[in-house]
Amino acid sequence: MSGRLLRTLTGLAVAGAAHAAVNAALLRRPPAGPPAVSRQVTVVLPVRDEAHQVAGCLAALLDQRGIDRFQVVVVDDGSTDGTADVVRAVHDRRVRFVTAPPPPPGWLGKPHACAVGAAAAGGSAGDDVLVFVDADVRLFPDAIAAAVAALDAHGLDLVSPWPRPLAEGLAERLVQPLAPWLWTTTLPLRLAERSPRPSLAAANGQFLVVRRDAYEGAGGHGAVRGEVLEDIALLRAVKRAGGRGGPIDGSRLAACRMYEGWPALRDGYAKSLWASVGGRPAASVAAAAGLTAVWVVPPVAALFGSRAGLVGWLAGAAGRAAAAAATGGRIWPDTLAHPVSMLVFDALMARSVLGHRRGTLTWRDRPL
Repeated sequence: MSGRLLRTLTGLAVAGAAHAAVNAALLRRPPAGPPAVSRQVTVVLPVRDEAHQVAGCLAALLDQRGIDRFQVVVVDDGSTDGTADVVRAVHDRRVRFVTAPPPPPGWLGKPHACAVGAAAAGGSAGDDVLVFVDADVRLFPDAIAAAVAALDAHGLDLVSPWPRPLAEGLAERLVQPLAPWLWTTTLPLRLAERSPRPSLAAANGQFLVVRRDAYEGAGGHGAVRGEVLEDIALLRAVKRAGGRGGPIDGSRLAACRMYEGWPALRDGYAKSLWASVGGRPAASVAAAAGLTAVWVVPPVAALFGSRAGLVGWLAGAAGRAAAAAATGGRIWPDTLAHPVSMLVFDALMARSVLGHRRGTLTWRDRPL
């Protein structure tokens, strides 16, 4: 490899770390003592075979403070493991249980369940707020009030409070921090909030807060019915309709262990990575190749004594550290393994693209 190319890749790694540090400083942070929310707040909780998670999620939701008018709509999306029994055992007038019919043609399961929940919520568009939460998320008591306060304070239509990532074991610690690292490194946050460009969007369906009028104006989940990454697609739909939004700091609002162990992590990422760049597998592969060149090649060169390569390696670790500090992730020693994380990411991307091409991808026993 030429020295010029290595220096260029190292320079890009340094620039990425600097951008991550700037974004970490600019990331919107909800207030620690949010004001009370007087308008209607409806939480939509889609569940499919979540008997082991839904009770804990509901308990945290029902412990929310500072909301005068509050309801939780639990949408059972064809569970077969006793999820419905767990929900029915929760006797609280704020909880509504809805059974979703099978998704119609052209719909994926989660967007359909979310649409069913939003429709069942009732109320008027007005200033109502819809909150979408996954069953593996645990909200802290002021989470929703603080997220709504951030929505109002910054004039946004959708915010995605990024939960603190909980990662146990080698595979989870290598892969789970990559999502917040990607958007802190590549996305100009303040510009992205206001830009209608689809490429300038990052969101996490684990915890989404959206104004109901903006949601309905964007077409709701019906506008993203066939999207495997329905969270990002929903933000893009809101932007196309003239709205604004993006990720905010959710590390003090919620925590989530997204996948438990390598098999769940492998299959979870395989279902969606192929669509990570605008739903185009070729573009996703090209993006992965570019990321690998910048954040793997310099560390490999460092192993052979290259000083420029060592700078690139340390820059990659610094960028990961900035993202981790901003989103509540582990910093030491995990950030030093960033090149290994990227290689695992490449393997997951290859599995995802091949599965998409062969038509073998499934999630929760449904084809994608």
